[in-house]
Amino acid sequence: MPAPNPAALDFLMTRRSHPARTLAAPAPDRAALAPLLTAALRVPDHGKLEPWRLVVLERRALDRLAALAASRAAALGLAPDRAAKGISQFAESPLAVAVVSAPVVSDKVPLVEQVHSAACVALSLTNAALAAGWGAAWLTGWPAYDRPFLAEGLALTEGESLVGFVHVGSADGAPPERPRPDLATRVRWDAA
Repeated sequence: MPAPNPAALDFLMTRRSHPARTLAAPAPDRAALAPLLTAALRVPDHGKLEPWRLVVLERRALDRLAALAASRAAALGLAPDRAAKGISQFAESPLAVAVVSAPVVSDKVPLVEQVHSAACVALSLTNAALAAGWGAAWLTGWPAYDRPFLAEGLALTEGESLVGFVHVGSADGAPPERPRPDLATRVRWDAA
């Protein structure tokens, strides 16, 4: 017989990310962030390869990335609204954690499983921050896929990719509700 944890299930059934633009200072300090990062790393990891790494981006680093995003947007010739969206996630965020997929050469663990493990880190970090009472959002945007931005801004190496930026800060009130998937249209039961 299972031993239910109703509080954990209720959290998962009602969790909602906060729009990143609504997050404000204060953000968690290093002492408050450490248990969230610890929880984030407790993910499925076939082969115990730890195929991910985290880069905590505090205010000065975020300012540097906002400037780099502006430079890259100009070099790419991005439309002003698209450029601004990529820049603002760094300029306006009180704290972000870059979740990097850093696969390890393995004959036993396929690359896709390692990337999935890194994605689990991003979701676990988002959930840990929300469970601790912070506002949080997992974002990508064009900077997450721009190799020059990733290499210069985050020192990503060949073979690494960015899963996303988990923004964490203070949030006033509950985030807006949004429509949720319809179980009947997304699940097929196969009893054969």
